[in-house]
Amino acid sequence: MNNIELKANLHLLIDKLDNTNLLKEYYNELKKIITISQGKIWDSLSDEQRKEVLLSYSESEDETNLLDSETVMKKYKKWL
Repeated sequence: MNNIELKANLHLLIDKLDNTNLLKEYYNELKKIITISQGKIWDSLSDEQRKEVLLSYSESEDETNLLDSETVMKKYKKWL
């Protein structure tokens, strides 16, 4: 399926939906995907998420808060 066919099929599926809440959810998720794919991740974050990122960055400036890569690898080995 090419882009034109995909877009047309997506429109057809959306046109079949009558549930406003479900349409809003799909809209918001699609908007997030587009924002992230365009490199605008910061804009997609909530205020609380932005505060956490800035706090993490600030804490990383203090070398006593940092872990060496070997320690991190051991801690998260089961997920790697």
